[in-house]
Amino acid sequence: MGLCCDLEVDVNGEETFLLDKQPWLFLIYSTGMTFLLSFWTVLTTFSRKLSRLFSGLTSQAGTLKVILPDFLGGAEDFELIARFCYNNGRTEISPFNAVLLNFAACFMEMDQVCSGRPSLLHQTEKSLEGINSWTWSQLLVALKQCQDLLPAMNSSYLLQKILDSVLGRLAFPSVVSPCTPSSSACSSFQLSTDTRSTESSKNSWSRPTWWFEDLVFLNADLIDKLVNMMISQKLDHATLSRFLFYYQKSRFLIAGPAEKRKITEVVVTLLSLLDSSSVSCKGLFEILRMALSVKVNKCCRNKLESLIGSQLDQATLDNLLIPSPRGKDYIYNVNLVLRLLKSFLGGQFSSTQLKKVAALMDLYIAEVAPDSSLKPTKFLALVVTLPDSARESYDGIYRAMDIYLEVHSSLREEEKITVCRALNNEKLSPEALRHLAQNSKFPSKTAAKAVVISQQAKLRSLLPSTHHLKDFNYSADCYTLKGSKGEKEDPDQILLHVRKLSLSTENQRLKAHLQGMQWRVIELEKACSGMQARIEHIMKSRLPSRSLPKLCS
Repeated sequence: MGLCCDLEVDVNGEETFLLDKQPWLFLIYSTGMTFLLSFWTVLTTFSRKLSRLFSGLTSQAGTLKVILPDFLGGAEDFELIARFCYNNGRTEISPFNAVLLNFAACFMEMDQVCSGRPSLLHQTEKSLEGINSWTWSQLLVALKQCQDLLPAMNSSYLLQKILDSVLGRLAFPSVVSPCTPSSSACSSFQLSTDTRSTESSKNSWSRPTWWFEDLVFLNADLIDKLVNMMISQKLDHATLSRFLFYYQKSRFLIAGPAEKRKITEVVVTLLSLLDSSSVSCKGLFEILRMALSVKVNKCCRNKLESLIGSQLDQATLDNLLIPSPRGKDYIYNVNLVLRLLKSFLGGQFSSTQLKKVAALMDLYIAEVAPDSSLKPTKFLALVVTLPDSARESYDGIYRAMDIYLEVHSSLREEEKITVCRALNNEKLSPEALRHLAQNSKFPSKTAAKAVVISQQAKLRSLLPSTHHLKDFNYSADCYTLKGSKGEKEDPDQILLHVRKLSLSTENQRLKAHLQGMQWRVIELEKACSGMQARIEHIMKSRLPSRSLPKLCS
């Protein structure tokens, strides 16, 4: 450009300010990267940092160059303080620049009185004292400026002051002062791509979620700090959990891999501080899928699995069907589900919750049973992790086991027996027992046991009627004896005695029938034991297999 200057100020290597001693030279080229300011010595008058830097220099020194590589406020902030110095300590301080000017005043050590005017630091601090009267939009502008100045602002009282004011507006939304349509600064304020109109903002203050979109621009560190403050102030946990889910989902749309991991870890940690009843189980599973994709640290994963485990009874089958990690042959992440089960069992739960989880696991086991890569040990672990009392019926497990044995027909007999040991035959329905007794996919020992249990169930079904007859007969005898004590029997008593004799005869026939059935069961058990002994002998001697007689028709 050919402009003469006495001082060059390089701000962060991005923009250069040219300062000249002539008062009439004050040019700023906003489209370029070169700025010309007048009378650079005035900067040293207001800034102790520059004063120390230029101490010992004479006025005959040539053009000087100052490099400010860590000036976080950037060129915009440096221009503000340059204008302050050029105007002899006068400048307009508003909620939209108070934070930038305060930070610049601290960085450049502009805390001394000049020409009888207060220092820039004093003037900005005076302006910040009125922060409680700022509008919500002005607070958000200041908060965003603080975020841009992090980490230098992280330990500053100013950041805490703004966060306290934001928290106050959230705790008492009735004091929120929305911006007016005439406010040009407010109308130009845009922190997200979906800035709401003034009218829609006014109509939404009553909703507990009105502030969600406004705070999405905050990074994970500030969200962590702000939400912890909200928790300490006992804000509604259900609202906070909804915000965290909203924040995590919104930020994931624009964040990179490292930021996604950081956001997820922060959100999970904050959710773990809330009342578990206020956290959505569905939302936790959504975060779990994201957490697995970005590979969060083990501590975060454990916290998340613990959160889900505490309310596993609210989960659905679709929630559990999470694909296995890369490099694994099996279809679904069975190890994850086993960890969730252990987390559930490690907490407090009612019998109703336990039965809900058992019903859910029966559906899950049936879904993973056709997986040809699922090992018998994993299938067995899914069945036996829950206690036997959790299931009133094992029909679902039997159907899943039937599918598993059909897909894994190459299993050895010992492996099949091991898998089938998890099946509680006594909790199978009669239909399932009949099917099992004729199911060739199951080991013969398991099928034989089903036959025995089926016969025992038939016996038990007949016993109650026998006891009823016995009790009735006993009562009738007592009544007859009572009538024989010198009392004259009336016709009703005689009729009752006749009925007693008839029932006694029927009772004897039933007893004889039951005894016969008991002998049949004993003979069946002996036959099954003999068959099992012969099977074991054949297997040990490795003789050619031959067809075995059917256990029952």
